[in-house]
Amino acid sequence: MPTIDTAYNYYLSTYAKQSTSRYDSHKKSELRSIYNNIVKINKDSPLYKIKRSEDVQKFAIDIKESTRMIKNVVASLSDAEEGIGNAFQKKLAFSSQEDVISADYLGNNHSSDNMENFYVEVRQLASPQINQGSFLDKNRLNLKPGTYSFDLENSTSAYEFQFTINPEDTNFSTQNKLANLITNADIGLKAAVVENADGLSALQIESLATGINPNDSFLFSISPQGNHDSMSAIDALGIDHVAQDAQNAVFLLNGTEQMAYENTFLLDNDFELSLHGTSPEGEPAVIGFKTNADAMAENIQTLVNSYNSVLHTANKYSMTQPQSVQLYRDMSGTAFAYQKSLENIGLMVSDNGEISIDDDILSETVSSENYEERLSVLNDFKNLLNMKANNASLDPMRYVDKVLVTYKNPGKTFVTPYITSIYSGMMMDEYC
Repeated sequence: MPTIDTAYNYYLSTYAKQSTSRYDSHKKSELRSIYNNIVKINKDSPLYKIKRSEDVQKFAIDIKESTRMIKNVVASLSDAEEGIGNAFQKKLAFSSQEDVISADYLGNNHSSDNMENFYVEVRQLASPQINQGSFLDKNRLNLKPGTYSFDLENSTSAYEFQFTINPEDTNFSTQNKLANLITNADIGLKAAVVENADGLSALQIESLATGINPNDSFLFSISPQGNHDSMSAIDALGIDHVAQDAQNAVFLLNGTEQMAYENTFLLDNDFELSLHGTSPEGEPAVIGFKTNADAMAENIQTLVNSYNSVLHTANKYSMTQPQSVQLYRDMSGTAFAYQKSLENIGLMVSDNGEISIDDDILSETVSSENYEERLSVLNDFKNLLNMKANNASLDPMRYVDKVLVTYKNPGKTFVTPYITSIYSGMMMDEYC
């Protein structure tokens, strides 16, 4: 029988590594509104049974994530000034060296009026601290059975770890035991067992954080407890050895040297810069704004991609979740409702509802003098799409395969705010 662990494992492996957006943060009033809407939806909804299938859990999660993407795209466009032209003219940053540094503009169009291009030359990337243990024979045991302990200290706290070695253990099983112990402690470190070309294994410990305060000498340190056996154990494992010191990112901003603790950081609260590599010496990357026509085309493409993504979700489960056809109809109906007007500006709606862009027609549209009038249909399409996405996000279980048991007695039922499913409504992540 599928469990909640299965749902979380699917979510973590598929979506958790995606970067979050500032639009994933919400005010208390917005969260209260979502809760009230869920209560309202479920107050008189019928009682049903869901078939035991991993596809049900995965489908619900995929619906939540694809509709979240739509809502974030719409929110980013809605941040612009009123008026369809201004909304899709949302300023977009460009970098002349995307493989070295990428840029995302977070400000509004007003604050960008007097901004000029600036230049960034990356000298050094931020890096974590890595402790590299000794490489040992995987099938032998260099330590005698017993209980050992060591201290682990970071810049703010100190921790004591204890571990036991049994007679049947090996160096490899001991290293894996310690890797799990350190990683699961959730103290900003990840540990793994690595192998070299000779087949020997070692425990490697890496800080999740990069960079280091000039007043600190380490991000973390490991030292044995005072007894002789623990000192011998740590000496044999070698996990107190620092193989790589943490380093700050170093870059030249318009010729002036700057530092950052991480490779992704805010610059003047307007630009988010992400460093990916070092620059050729004397060849800084140019950071500026894309042209209005390019920005509009890319913003439109982003909206189209988010729309197509939810259709792909519906089609993906069409064989195992027959009710997914309702999701397809709800979402594709937004495109069919404006099909003729969308195709006039270069957004071609296929028979299955997916939208492709005719670059020549769209380029002519965004470059025309009356582009605001011609693009006005996008405002209606965007708003309707957002409404459909919000409805699907509030109750994704309406689209899964289920068996109706009974209808509730209208007006005489208790509210059930969480019935929409623990799999789809209660997932916890950094944007919750």
